Amino acid sequence: MSTISREEVAHLARLARLEVTDDELDAFAGQLDVILESMKTLAEVNTDGVQPTSHAVPLVNVFREDQPQPSLPREDVLAGGPDTAEDRFRVPRILDEEA
Repeated sequence: MSTISREEVAHLARLARLEVTDDELDAFAGQLDVILESMKTLAEVNTDGVQPTSHAVPLVNVFREDQPQPSLPREDVLAGGPDTAEDRFRVPRILDEEA
């Protein structure tokens, strides 16, 4: 028996705003079922005495220090956008006023 149904995959796709075909739903359901079954197997592993960790190896920051540099002129930057207003990019509203 499958861990995840085709309808559940369709629901996940809608939540993620993904448009998927019927063939993709079947394929994804099978792939997700394999992943979920693997997670069940891992959940059965005895982890008593094992310290929680977020990474298997120590992390090292490889980023450079921030160094202020001259930026592009505002007009050049705004010229790359589809619409501007009051020296800013103008974008469509996606949230209601109440949010």
